[in-house]
Amino acid sequence: QVQLVESGGGLVQAGGSLRLSCAASGLTFSSYTMGWFRQAPGKEREFVAAISRSGGNAGYADSVKGRFTISIDNAKNTVYLQMNSLNPEDTAVYYCAARFTSSRVVFTTLSEYHFWGQGTQVTVSS
Repeated sequence: QVQLVESGGGLVQAGGSLRLSCAASGLTFSSYTMGWFRQAPGKEREFVAAISRSGGNAGYADSVKGRFTISIDNAKNTVYLQMNSLNPEDTAVYYCAARFTSSRVVFTTLSEYHFWGQGTQVTVSS
């Protein structure tokens, strides 16, 4: 059974930083593209960042480029999202997602992912 468990969310002031973690189990981590999405109140879930299996390629939404960094630790079956220079518009529930693939494509749409975590709340105060 595949499980993705996010952690690291919380309340932070504008300009601050947080690091989200997503621990994966029940899958061969190195065979999956991993992604982060977020959903703000009243809005649709949107792509934030993704990293190809084994970390060869990464992609980011324009709104987070230069501020967020995605990385993986294959030994720990964990994907991270380092978030710097946070602003109130980053407030959302952040979800980890996994997609089985044999390629190193960075997938950016919700429908391309097979497994999802329960989410972790990030709140940025002004």
